[in-house]
Amino acid sequence: MKTKIQRPVKNECDNQIETRSRSHALDFVAAAAQILTILCIVKGNPAWKGSLSLLFFGGAAALVYKYDEYKEKTYFIIGIVLGIIGTALLIWFGITG
Repeated sequence: MKTKIQRPVKNECDNQIETRSRSHALDFVAAAAQILTILCIVKGNPAWKGSLSLLFFGGAAALVYKYDEYKEKTYFIIGIVLGIIGTALLIWFGITG
């Protein structure tokens, strides 16, 4: 007979730790994407458009989340604009390579 492993119930502290870890991970990914974008531009690689679009998508996601929390339309509008810019860069990169 198998014994079921019991996991502790997540509490508010666990949720805050999870949120912070995701936030820090996003910060590191954004920094890496910035470095990649700069390296691609310096080397003349067209992939800078794709990596730059990731930065815009990250900014858009952060602002839409803030809108969801604060209910201020300015966050949502700027988030949508950043998302559109990110999408345009990604399409440009997809078409031109």
